[in-house]
Amino acid sequence: MGQLLVADTTTRGRLPERVRRQVTRQQDATERLVGWVQLAVVAVFGALYWLSPKTFEAHDTFQPVPYALAAYLGFTLIRLAASYRTHLGDWFLYLSIVIDMALLFVLIWSFHLQYEQPASFYLKSPTLLYVFIFIALRALRFEARFVLTAGLAAAAGWAVLVIYVVTVNPEDPMITRNYVTYLTSNAVLLGAEFDKIISILTVTGILALAIVRARKLLVSSVAESTAANDLSRFFSPEVADRIVQSEEIGVGAGESRDAAILNLDLRGFTPLAQQVAPDAVMRLLADYQAEMVPIVRKHGGSIDKFLGDGIMATFGASASTDSYAADALRAVEEIMVAARAWQARLAAGGRPCVPVNAAVACGRVVFGAVGETDRLEYTVIGEAVNLSAKLEKHNAALGSRALVTRHAYDTACQQGYRPAAPIQELPGARIEGVGQPVDVVRLA
Repeated sequence: MGQLLVADTTTRGRLPERVRRQVTRQQDATERLVGWVQLAVVAVFGALYWLSPKTFEAHDTFQPVPYALAAYLGFTLIRLAASYRTHLGDWFLYLSIVIDMALLFVLIWSFHLQYEQPASFYLKSPTLLYVFIFIALRALRFEARFVLTAGLAAAAGWAVLVIYVVTVNPEDPMITRNYVTYLTSNAVLLGAEFDKIISILTVTGILALAIVRARKLLVSSVAESTAANDLSRFFSPEVADRIVQSEEIGVGAGESRDAAILNLDLRGFTPLAQQVAPDAVMRLLADYQAEMVPIVRKHGGSIDKFLGDGIMATFGASASTDSYAADALRAVEEIMVAARAWQARLAAGGRPCVPVNAAVACGRVVFGAVGETDRLEYTVIGEAVNLSAKLEKHNAALGSRALVTRHAYDTACQQGYRPAAPIQELPGARIEGVGQPVDVVRLA
């Protein structure tokens, strides 16, 4: 059992702090569950006591059961309330275990007074079986040390009751070696009592061993869950899910699908960044990304990468969809409205502000992992990716805010998109870095 306790403590010591906090939250929830189970147990005890027929005269016999149940109920309610108000410290949990066992064994000890029998009378009480409920309750926390504490407290409590029986009357310890005499009288069979103690310790050891094994799975599960949450901060939720659920992620495997590529950029950001303090630059970027990214995700977009003041997002690449172009253009329209409002707020606060440009192109792209074994990155590759980036820069030449290829616009309309305002068609536009003229649509 000592090795189990060491293993349990060692496992706790190896946990990263963020995983430990998550495990602690799970354990706090478990303590509340334990409190409710204990409340249910005392309610069952009380119901059974009041409904069961009494074999003694109520008016002239000492009745400790109601007092013990009332004490246990009071402690359970205090413990339950405390579990909702604060994190229960280890000392409180150990004290709780001792009090649980002490109340149970005091109750068992009182039976010989209640029924006016020799002390050995209570050794036959089936109420001893309830110790296994209290031991099992501690297993809900997935910490072997509390199970071990409960088991050792139970074994020690029963040993004390046995010692009391054989020493309370030195002239007649009531010990027998006859099994039949033991079963048919108040005689004490020490072997039977040792069997009960061994059974308590054996069950405790098995539960503790199971918990040590289960705790490793719990820690692994919490670590994976925490890692998945952290991944979603560095990757889009779709990519994070793909990473978590994939059996193996390797370079060279990709998927080809139709998608829309959206590029956003702050026009004039580079000159502005050279004129203002670094903190102001980073705060502007953070505000800009906080405004734009939720809109992209709202319309089903996935952030591919942040490129300084640029944001590249994909629609239909990481997760296939039949409305990728329509989703991208709806996102652009909302982004333009949000960008104007954002600029107005910055100007009203006396902060530097620059307009937001957007461009969308769509077509067949390849989505997959690139890099080398120790450094991978999910990305998209294709003509639409390059065209969207170059089209975004063309905004500066035209003085426009949002441009989309005619192909992307027609595809979006086929998918149910309807522009919120009149558009301007720009056929045969010459875009720097693109060899052939491109039919372009300017969104209002």
